[in-house]
Amino acid sequence: MPDGLAGDRLDAALAKLLGFSRTFAAEVAEAGGVRINGSIVGKAERLVPGTWLEVEWSPRVEPAIVPTIVSDLGIVYDDDDIVVVDKPAGVASHPSIGWDGPTVLGALAGAGFRIATSGAAERAGIVHRLDVGTSGLMVVAKSESAYTELKRAFHDREVDKIYHAVVQGHPDPLVGTIDAPIGRHPGSSWKFAIVADGKPSITHYETLEAFPSAALLEIELETGRTHQIRVHMAAQRHPCVGDAMYGADPTISARLGLTRQWLHAHRLAFDHPSSGSRVVFESSYPADLQHALEVLRGD
Repeated sequence: MPDGLAGDRLDAALAKLLGFSRTFAAEVAEAGGVRINGSIVGKAERLVPGTWLEVEWSPRVEPAIVPTIVSDLGIVYDDDDIVVVDKPAGVASHPSIGWDGPTVLGALAGAGFRIATSGAAERAGIVHRLDVGTSGLMVVAKSESAYTELKRAFHDREVDKIYHAVVQGHPDPLVGTIDAPIGRHPGSSWKFAIVADGKPSITHYETLEAFPSAALLEIELETGRTHQIRVHMAAQRHPCVGDAMYGADPTISARLGLTRQWLHAHRLAFDHPSSGSRVVFESSYPADLQHALEVLRGD
């Protein structure tokens, strides 16, 4: 093993050494494809000098975009450069290994939309993502120039991303900022967590309405990490209601009739990639979230 990798996590080291993505490196390790001095090790193993590293893997087969009909995918805005969609829960942003359900790209293809070809083939036109269980607004690039400009705008934090979330308990203070780095959870392939070597992650929140056991928050993301709101709120002991992955109380979820996290991408604003004019889009709550809110208001 090269001495320059000493102290690195295994998945990070494989990404540097073999050019893998961090995700694929973790998948190889989780499948038992990595041995150190003859013993199988996990993705979080820290490397030490003087050890013998063996890696065995099969080339990753990227998932394809399959045109499908998703009747409840809303088209909020459409022109030659962009399409803004209102994504229902249960729909992934794009195809991925292990997901065989509907996707935004598959739904757009099924509806006859032509999307930009920029980006990896299975993520063409995607400039940001929403979790499968999160509903609300997404913008997808249709032209190559729009893809380039929107990717830059998201990277440079020029896009306003406003979410509404119902969390357990009442955040203290009622208005605040959470600034804590997020990375892959050391004990799970699917979860994320606050970790010392994670990526900088900043979440601003404000309490809009308080109930006996929960609170409705407006949340603005300064950064855009995977599961950012869910991780940051759970770390404050205020997980999104319905979010079983991050510790939500299942009895509250059942009482509210929720089978996913109460989290909705409510407003999206950015400079149009062609005109430069500021465009703002809003999405109302879907039926399951509205119902849960009415139950809370009746407490």
